[in-house]
Amino acid sequence: MMHNWLSTPLFLAALCFSLCAHSTPYSIKERHPVPDGWDLLRRAPLHGKIKLHIGLKQGRFHELERHLIEVSDPSHNRYGQYLTADEVNDLIAPSKDTLSLVQEWIEECGIGAHKIVFSIASDWITLDLSIGDAERLLQTEYSEFWHAESKTLAVRASEWSLPEHLHSHVESVQPTSSFFHAAGLAAKIDFPRSLYVDKEEGAGNPDIKDLNQLAETLSGELSESLDLDDLPSDLKASQACNTSAVTPLCIRALYGTLTYEAQAPDQNAMAIVNYGGEFNNRSDIDLFLKAFRPDAARAGAAFTFQEDNIAGAINQQTPATASQLSEKMGREGNLDAQALLGIAFPTAMISYSIGGEAPAFEPDKYTPTNTNEPFLTWLHHALAQKELPQVISTSYGDIEQTVPYTYAKRVCEGFAQLGARGVTVIFGAGDSGVGKDGYCRSNNGSDSYEFLTSFPASCPYGTSVGATRNIEPEEVAHNERNGFVSGGGFSRYFPRPAYQNAHGVVSSYLSRLGDNTYTGLYNREGRAYPDVATQGYRRVIVWNGEKFLVDGTSASAPTFAAVIALVNDALIAEGKPVLGFLNPWLYQKGFEAFTDVTKGSNKGCGTDGYFAAAGWDPASGFGTPWFPRLKELALERKFRSQRPWYWPYL
Repeated sequence: MMHNWLSTPLFLAALCFSLCAHSTPYSIKERHPVPDGWDLLRRAPLHGKIKLHIGLKQGRFHELERHLIEVSDPSHNRYGQYLTADEVNDLIAPSKDTLSLVQEWIEECGIGAHKIVFSIASDWITLDLSIGDAERLLQTEYSEFWHAESKTLAVRASEWSLPEHLHSHVESVQPTSSFFHAAGLAAKIDFPRSLYVDKEEGAGNPDIKDLNQLAETLSGELSESLDLDDLPSDLKASQACNTSAVTPLCIRALYGTLTYEAQAPDQNAMAIVNYGGEFNNRSDIDLFLKAFRPDAARAGAAFTFQEDNIAGAINQQTPATASQLSEKMGREGNLDAQALLGIAFPTAMISYSIGGEAPAFEPDKYTPTNTNEPFLTWLHHALAQKELPQVISTSYGDIEQTVPYTYAKRVCEGFAQLGARGVTVIFGAGDSGVGKDGYCRSNNGSDSYEFLTSFPASCPYGTSVGATRNIEPEEVAHNERNGFVSGGGFSRYFPRPAYQNAHGVVSSYLSRLGDNTYTGLYNREGRAYPDVATQGYRRVIVWNGEKFLVDGTSASAPTFAAVIALVNDALIAEGKPVLGFLNPWLYQKGFEAFTDVTKGSNKGCGTDGYFAAAGWDPASGFGTPWFPRLKELALERKFRSQRPWYWPYL
């Protein structure tokens, strides 16, 4: 029987391409290698569905960045004068030329104008298309890729093209070559999402016979020896802490928030973001608060925090299924919520949940995966809101090199927009030191040996938080039994920002490290992280009705966010602007409120990694916060009470 070559995928693709003619030829806009761990399954079915996000060149992002730095710099007379949503949108809106040329391109490819959905600032276009239409638009081929360890299916194209006259107008199209998936590779590579130490892993450890019993005993000891509703003002961390199981009481005593009473909880909010099917189980949170923050439990804090479910997400409250329990689903979400409420109650909390497939999704040849990009989906939603929480913590991330630069850049610029509006954005610094042994290779085709960097911790428009362990003194967190090591390093995508260069703290550390140490393994000119650190070792959580101990910067990020939320509370009560984008103030003055961490290193990639040292270092940043001093310095900030008449054209 003669083969019908007219029905082959390559012919169909060629036919599709021929129907999308333009006055200028197509050329490749971006090519990105398939990361390790992803296996090609098959050509994606042309009739499958895909949601394309097209990032247009923003009109005046450099002006937005200037505004961001000026309103975040305590030495500037515009400090604290944050932009409104409308002002931000006006600055980043694409030019009329960009909008008309891109819309013309889409329509010439046979895609109706009714399918074009613009973001609130018109800098992103969303198109719900068949895979065949997407291939015609981008002159590419989509395939299905499978990641066995995380059980994740992705529909991706390793390269894509545009008409040459559009290369300067379109900055990013996703999903294409990006294999970024916060709930997938992060678990494989043990970057921020991963949590460590469950009962099985700890059973053989001589000082932890039964983690659940240890946490139960600790809870009982605290309730018998201390009245958690009437704590002494002079309670020391040495009295409140058991470093085998770290509780909110320990954190509050260690960082000085224990006796602070919130004054403006109705005007202040903090938030967490759930990706990859994670959820915040209210019953588990209530059990946690009853044990470790009874005043919050009596107030019903576990049942009154706000949910914002996006792109079909569900913040699941029914019991976890056997499959979810095997994947430890909900453990990350519970940790984030319990860390925030355990420290910063009664500050209002918002939980954002982002839609997407669960890690246990089984692929079907004719059923493509949900291809929503998680950070992008959340940013589109958040930036469209007129009101936002003052601090947002994200405990998820991926290896920077697995995210194409154009996509990482646009996501990072989205965080800059949040900062310009007065939002403090916080990320975990990663959980594998400078890179997990066996994975420290470039994916650019050279396979060169190098340290790995975590994204979005490497974004210069957020504050990155490392992990510590022990007290008196604290040290860089690690756990030999499970491979956890607090992350840190230097971005290969983003240059070192001015706030790090201005005061020489990074260059000073590099001088101590030496020019010949780790030559070629890292980018000496890159954005350095973490900025700060908090406890991230053996943190007590409640998951599936039981107490567990976990390690990770996933614990450190919401802990620091909770401390910042309380500083914001004090500022709001005094009628002053909240902290907003933290880093310019942090590197100029705020660092004085941090306890230096000088012990330990973030080893990885077969090396000792970066050592902790006096001052800033890429293992612990400036160290851990002392809330009384942090609040004092924040309240001392000087700013104009009103905007000048010529705002915002400064």
